[in-house]
Amino acid sequence: MTVSKDLEEQGGLESITAAGRVDSLTGIRAVAALLVMLTHAAYTTGKYPQGYVGLVYSRMEIGVPIFFVLSGFLLFAPWVKAAAPADGRRRSDSAADPAPSVRRYAWHRVRRIMPAYAVTVVGAYLLYHFRMAGPNPGHTWEGLFRNLTLTQIYTDNYLYSFLHQGLTQMWSLAVEVGFYVVLPLLAYVLLVLLCRRRWRPGLLLAGLAGLAMVSPAWLILVHTTDWLPDGARLWLPGYLVWFVGGMVLAVLQPLGVRAYALACVPLALVSYFIVSTPIGGEPTTSPAELRDALFKTAFYAVIATLLVAPLALGGQQQGLYARVLSSRPMVFLGEISYEIFLIHLIVMELVMVEILRLPIYTGSVWLLFAGTLLATIPLAWLLHRFTRVRS
Repeated sequence: MTVSKDLEEQGGLESITAAGRVDSLTGIRAVAALLVMLTHAAYTTGKYPQGYVGLVYSRMEIGVPIFFVLSGFLLFAPWVKAAAPADGRRRSDSAADPAPSVRRYAWHRVRRIMPAYAVTVVGAYLLYHFRMAGPNPGHTWEGLFRNLTLTQIYTDNYLYSFLHQGLTQMWSLAVEVGFYVVLPLLAYVLLVLLCRRRWRPGLLLAGLAGLAMVSPAWLILVHTTDWLPDGARLWLPGYLVWFVGGMVLAVLQPLGVRAYALACVPLALVSYFIVSTPIGGEPTTSPAELRDALFKTAFYAVIATLLVAPLALGGQQQGLYARVLSSRPMVFLGEISYEIFLIHLIVMELVMVEILRLPIYTGSVWLLFAGTLLATIPLAWLLHRFTRVRS
């Protein structure tokens, strides 16, 4: 199997674990999943309202943009590799590699995402059928159908219609699947209609810059009109710029562009602490104010792209950043990061109530995080083992 086909199969939720650079992409998936878990632990223990520290905790949702950038890079890369000559020079149409099979791409996306997801959703509905742990408006037959089909966000009054306890993070997976659906069309528009099947990286990057403008335009639309359902703030257009960050990296890679962790990671950290000020709005997924939403979306795109760039564009040079992310513990956690993401909220609620015996919005964020992680890892490994893609 070629590297291009491997990347087509894997995407941001599952990257191959060969050596060096690709291992590090698996490792950063672990970082993304752990950040998501940590921000949820902070919310559950009531840390969000605690001033600047609370905002720092809430912005650890940056794990979601990291996943999206990874998906943009890994899934768009096969289309770019089919268009880009190996030696960086323009080639004729007759010399071009065939574009990825859309049917094969779709099958691998379904095969990778749905088995573990379906098990998680059904398990959550069974668990909370016998367990009352708070308001659960999505616990209906229609809610089950909507959550199983990842259409729960396509509604008005989302928080009081299909939001299910233990599955609240799945809005981001619905967005990710939306990207999976439109990516072949985006690739066709960018590489066939815009670039006319020729390797024109400058024009392709310009097209991606235009595509990135969809996100601010959508944010303006949903914040200034009332004819769209409130769930529209969680739809793909508002987050498309995060995927575009990864798509840009996929274009820069065959050009031989290099990114270095020594520059990218500090810049990402500085940007993170800036967006953790009130400039990024209140500690919610979708800020109520347009200005806050625009700043937050832009900063998240920059931060996530900077964190992935040294791993995607690092060439054969392996600095400390890549070596740490390529370590065996990080690769192991990265391989089960999708399953960690799926089940951690259910486990967290059980740890909080049944083990720590704490009321909601109390307790230590780090104790809850550690307890949830220890309980989640073996369950995530089992879920991964029995639902993973097999050759």
